[in-house]
Amino acid sequence: MMCTMQTRWKPSVTVAAVIERQGRFLLVEEETPEGLRLNNPAGHLDPGESPLQGCAREVLEETAHPFLPHALVGVYLSRFVRESTGEDVTYLRFAYCGDVGLPEPGRPLDQGIVRTLWLTADEVRASADRHRSPLLLRCMEDYLAGCRYPLDLVYTDSSVLAR
Repeated sequence: MMCTMQTRWKPSVTVAAVIERQGRFLLVEEETPEGLRLNNPAGHLDPGESPLQGCAREVLEETAHPFLPHALVGVYLSRFVRESTGEDVTYLRFAYCGDVGLPEPGRPLDQGIVRTLWLTADEVRASADRHRSPLLLRCMEDYLAGCRYPLDLVYTDSSVLAR
């Protein structure tokens, strides 16, 4: 009998923000291996933080704006295979909506972020070929459709926060 070791599949957990102000959505333009791409302010969940905390941190790091989440827009699962390397990654995304404050003066944007943009929904739709992920558009459309869930829908046990 041959014994084989199986590798457990682990999706990458990410957080993203859908931020709308006066009919425009806050996006970031970032450098990727595929070139300059548009994305929601988003990133990986760090150890020791809740998805809500991670989302607020990522928005601040990528846009210099403090972020106050109001609701969960949705939870999304997507797969990406990088053409150049064949890297196969599945992402589990928690997307929140909320408000941003004024940008912190002099705060640098996260590495790889070129700039922030405020685009209308039609401009976001028209730029789909530049999106880093199809989830950018899906999250925006769900937000526009009124998808809102209470923040406490995603429970984070205190053991996660104890480091």
